[in-house]
Amino acid sequence: MRQYLAILLIPLLLLLSACGNNEDEISEIENPEKVAVAFFEALYNEKNAKKAASVCSPRLARIVMHYKSPSAIARHLFNMSYDNVEIRPDDSGVKVREQFKDAAVITVYFDGYYQNDRIKEVKRLSLVQINDKWVIDKILKDPF
Repeated sequence: MRQYLAILLIPLLLLLSACGNNEDEISEIENPEKVAVAFFEALYNEKNAKKAASVCSPRLARIVMHYKSPSAIARHLFNMSYDNVEIRPDDSGVKVREQFKDAAVITVYFDGYYQNDRIKEVKRLSLVQINDKWVIDKILKDPF
């Protein structure tokens, strides 16, 4: 009887473990623009601090996780609060990114609402490539 139970449970456990997806990680990490947008999407629209920290360098991830809640991270690190926001990278065609061999500077545009007020904002991030994955290394000063 125990053999039959083991024969049934082992495939069931394998099936269940294969179905689990990790919602606290950003999977598209080959393109620095996508990483930057996914970081802010996780922070502002999904309200998931762990997911946002998953694409940060170890130093920046510690700082991000220090604030614990997405609203505290947004308020203290970026001085921006949104109820809902549209996020897009700079795609002007002139200088989409300043990319060198394993580093890039990405400009991200925000257009959203906070307490029924429309707020437009611009932020710049420095990304580096670690083990063929783009990670956010620094939050750069406001370009304007």
